[in-house]
Amino acid sequence: MDFKENNKPIYLQIVDKISDDILAGIYADDTRIPSVREFAAQVEVNANTVMRSYDYLQQTGIIYNKRGIGYFVSVGASDNIKHERMERFKSEELERFFSQLKLLNVTPEQLLEMYTRFCNQNN
Repeated sequence: MDFKENNKPIYLQIVDKISDDILAGIYADDTRIPSVREFAAQVEVNANTVMRSYDYLQQTGIIYNKRGIGYFVSVGASDNIKHERMERFKSEELERFFSQLKLLNVTPEQLLEMYTRFCNQNN
């Protein structure tokens, strides 16, 4: 896993990666995710960093722990992730996005065309 050189802590980048995998269907509801040690080895970080990510995901209800068995994806995790990301998008990014559109004189029609093209290219 390539970590971005930004202000976002690595443990939150791991949270995003696992959340992305849940949204992509790699981890379905009630399925086991890699153990802390397995995931730490995969992404080449300290197990404590992954544990911090798992604790965060557990606190937000995305995963749960079965003692002695491992961590599993909570039922409805995908919907919870989408809801949380939509709220974050609306509160943190949308105003800047619309400001840029306005400064660039992008019409709603042009935006729809760009978005449609993006969706078609990324399917």
